[in-house]
Amino acid sequence: MNLLGLVTGNASEVSVKKLAQEFSSFLVDGEEVLAGFAVIRDTIVFTNKRLVLVDVQGTSGKKREYITIPYKNILRFSKESKGTFDLDSELKIWVRGSSTPISKSFRKNDNVDKIYKILSQATLD
Repeated sequence: MNLLGLVTGNASEVSVKKLAQEFSSFLVDGEEVLAGFAVIRDTIVFTNKRLVLVDVQGTSGKKREYITIPYKNILRFSKESKGTFDLDSELKIWVRGSSTPISKSFRKNDNVDKIYKILSQATLD
């Protein structure tokens, strides 16, 4: 991710090859990384079996929490585009067992539509 993306909160695509190497220790047999997007320090990763949210923690960024959401547990999701006075776009995902959605904000619409489409394909198949 470039410096401008870090400051503006854009979702920039991450190399599938790089993510496959990073995730190789916990991908199950037959699981493949399909796409990934960096949002500030965090990453949204789509595999053919699940959605993985990587929450980078601490000042050094070495501590990471990997949140796995099987696609079958996603109840609904929404995308809110930016408006005239509201410069943020937002993606919300409701997961079975939680009344509060997982929410990610984006300062521009860059890749929000692409993320929404991938999420649609994964959950509606």
